[in-house]
Amino acid sequence: MEAPADRRTDPRALRYVVDHLPPGTTINRQLLIVNRTDETRRVDVYPAAATLEASAFRFGEGRAENELTSWVTLDQRAVELQPGGEARVRATVTVPQAASKGERYGVIWASTASAPRASGEVTQVHRVGVRMYLDIGPGGEPVSGFSIGEIRPARGPEGDPSATVQVRNTGGRALDLTGTVSLTDGPAGSRAGPFPIGQGVTLAPGNAGQVIARFPVELPNGPWKAEVNLESGLVKRSVTAQIQFPDAGQVGKQGSVVSRIVSGWAVGAAVAGLLLVTGLAVLARRSRRSGRPSAGRPRERIRAGG
Repeated sequence: MEAPADRRTDPRALRYVVDHLPPGTTINRQLLIVNRTDETRRVDVYPAAATLEASAFRFGEGRAENELTSWVTLDQRAVELQPGGEARVRATVTVPQAASKGERYGVIWASTASAPRASGEVTQVHRVGVRMYLDIGPGGEPVSGFSIGEIRPARGPEGDPSATVQVRNTGGRALDLTGTVSLTDGPAGSRAGPFPIGQGVTLAPGNAGQVIARFPVELPNGPWKAEVNLESGLVKRSVTAQIQFPDAGQVGKQGSVVSRIVSGWAVGAAVAGLLLVTGLAVLARRSRRSGRPSAGRPRERIRAGG
């Protein structure tokens, strides 16, 4: 899938259609559809509605429509693919001049149906798709950001440990949060992980949710130093907290935060801003002394039948 030049280092833009567009803008995205089955397949391609609800990206039923789907046109609505065959489909998004400000959600589906069974009663439909996150409005794109809140260890009835991490979207764009949790400074200096976040979330601006990491059942209670690393595209946050797992079937105490780290680009921006302010202050002092005035997109593969 083609990503905008300014988003080629953003992992989300390589997987989804993510962009900020002024009203009246037209963009194109090329998608590659591949048939990984051993049968010839007809693949239908179409846009459909999506929403953000309950900390998840929710797909509409069937070919449900919304405002965003009315802006999308495809150069092919169906392709016939031999086993191992592939085809390229170009999607064009035309944002009306009168479009209101805000983020829209949708999906471009590639859908294929299996041959009906002998009874003729059951036909399986398989579809995979590419999400769309399009923010509409004049000027620059809203800043993306999130904060990490409470970290709560627990053990299930069978003794399996987990850690639930509260997160909040503090920016102006939707986020898909993933990450890992690493455990250090455990009993006898033991270490474990990193363990992937098994339940990520998609958060609309201003919304809160939680991510969950699960650990091996034999993991000791601790105490442990838990390092939580979360990200959405280029936006990253890290928190280190002291936690202790409870006994089976219980929820432990909230972890006490040891340190917080923001992403490298945010630190770089802050340092650059500080240097700029310092430089302007130096120029101003020199000016007063002299009496002079101071100077002022890779490709996304859609697999059919998978």
